[in-house]
Amino acid sequence: MTQAQEDVVGLVRTLVEQLVDTPESVEVTGRESDNGDLYVEIDVEEDEVGKVIGRQGRIIKSIRTLARAAASQDGFRVEVELAE
Repeated sequence: MTQAQEDVVGLVRTLVEQLVDTPESVEVTGRESDNGDLYVEIDVEEDEVGKVIGRQGRIIKSIRTLARAAASQDGFRVEVELAE
């Protein structure tokens, strides 16, 4: 993973940690696909998933938008998903 990709993972981690009551339980992992895209997975405690999703999915959409904007500056794509 490149430094730019690690920075995007760090950005997502920082955003999510600010939303939940127990930031130490947040796990954000990133992995690079074969074509150079980045896949970021967010794992939070079950009772805090709603805080990350937000009403009508607005918060998770905003996190995805910020991650995509950061990634586009460095020329790669990113997908952000919540772990199930």
